[in-house]
Amino acid sequence: MKRIFFLLFILNSFFLLAQEKKKIEYTAEIQEVDEIKYPGATILLGNVKMKHEGINLTCQQALYYQKQNFFKAIGNVLIKQGDTITQTSKYADYDANSKQALSWGDVVLKDPTMTLTTDTLQFDRINQKLYYRSYATIRDNTNTLKSKNGNYYLENKKFTATTRVTVVNPEHNLKSNHLDYYTNSGLAYLYGPSTITNTQNENKLYAEKGFYNTKTDISHFTKNAKLYLKERTVEGDSLYYDKKKGFASATNNIKVIDTVQNFISKGNYAELFEKKDSLFIIKRAVAISIIDKDSMFIHGDTLLVTGKPKKRIIRTYHNVNIFKSDLQGKCDSIHTNQETGYTKMYRNPVIWSDKNQITGDSIFLQSNLETEKLDSLKVFNNAFINSKDSLSKDNFNQIKGRNMFGKFYENKLKYLLVKGNAESVYFNRNEQTKVLETITKEISSNIEFTLEKGEVQSIKYLTQSDGKTYPPSMFPEESKKLKGFIWREDEQPKKKEDIFLKDGEKDNTPVKKIEPKIEPAIIQKKDKKAKKKIEVEIDQ
Repeated sequence: MKRIFFLLFILNSFFLLAQEKKKIEYTAEIQEVDEIKYPGATILLGNVKMKHEGINLTCQQALYYQKQNFFKAIGNVLIKQGDTITQTSKYADYDANSKQALSWGDVVLKDPTMTLTTDTLQFDRINQKLYYRSYATIRDNTNTLKSKNGNYYLENKKFTATTRVTVVNPEHNLKSNHLDYYTNSGLAYLYGPSTITNTQNENKLYAEKGFYNTKTDISHFTKNAKLYLKERTVEGDSLYYDKKKGFASATNNIKVIDTVQNFISKGNYAELFEKKDSLFIIKRAVAISIIDKDSMFIHGDTLLVTGKPKKRIIRTYHNVNIFKSDLQGKCDSIHTNQETGYTKMYRNPVIWSDKNQITGDSIFLQSNLETEKLDSLKVFNNAFINSKDSLSKDNFNQIKGRNMFGKFYENKLKYLLVKGNAESVYFNRNEQTKVLETITKEISSNIEFTLEKGEVQSIKYLTQSDGKTYPPSMFPEESKKLKGFIWREDEQPKKKEDIFLKDGEKDNTPVKKIEPKIEPAIIQKKDKKAKKKIEVEIDQ
């Protein structure tokens, strides 16, 4: 029992000593007591000073409740903590036991990095935290921050601001509902819907999570990020933007909208060079053009867009696939000039229009700049157009020549002119019974065709032709397919999702074989027919 009483005595002594250490020290010109008006309080008047564990307070008047160790300061209140924190206000309450201070009335708090002004401010000395709930303004060397609610952590110079938050300087205006802001570095971490507006050119950034350096104008956002430029909007799961360099990069689910040209680019990695007007996209890159309320999708391994609005050049490289509801295509690379409306397809290009497959060494498409509809078609070298006979799996209507020129009407191919070494094979069916009646093969320098719903309606030979019409049973089997014929229907994208190669799938675009050049044989014969026969045999 004696030991228990001794331990209790020791603990009580420590407790009393601790209590003594917490007592407030104070001085004043006048000290008095008025138990009726201020029961339990000592009234302090004139040049009032108070000290408590590293905090110094001065004011005009005060009430000190010794039993509660509580101090109420009135008039011209000045609080100092160490050599760095100063605060002025009209009134302040200080609880020495909990080390909590409440100030109100024109509160101004300063530390080496910022100045805070508010109407009411709570100071938690134990955690070195300030907090307010009725609006405050914080000014540092770079920015002015305002918010309805906020906490300021003195040790790491961090504001956690919520509800109607703004961070403003001469170059930008940030709005958010939740952010952390470091006054010594100017770094802001965003945790809710936030918008940053460039006050010089009105470019905007939107994100719901991310990081923003207010001093360097570098930002990195990771949720619902959007960059609104004068002529483009950039969206992505992750967005990095350096405003001073005019550089942005985005990752995953990227969408770049050209607000001038009604043009959209998509992919999973993009780089935008604002000052050079260039855009680079890889990883499932897609260019989408809106043509007559219909979208054209162009996919390739790499998408590069350069140039000013209305003069942009769009280049798509490697494994290019095109899908539009009434036009599809495939090639290795494609080049589009938005100023001229000219699109060039290179390396084993093929397009499908209605029921027709068109191939050649290179294919050029011309759009009408006013209507944005397809206007004309040019196929250079080894031009070939095929369409499957409507009731046969193995028969194909074919037209070939050196070059081919076509015209579109309402995005449908209506006219074709084949120039140079023109040949055709056509399977003629009865209009009523659909029975195959004849097969025609023609050879001419130039042939002109008109089409309706993808089928040839009329043929006009512009120079003398050499041709023949056969009954189906009499037509030579080896002549059913013209030299160079190839049917590429299995490569045709039937829907927009088909423009992407499937995982593990290889590009099966046929590569044109370079044949050794053979010098023509010199045949000295007077018989023209015999000479022609020999030359044909050599060609074959």
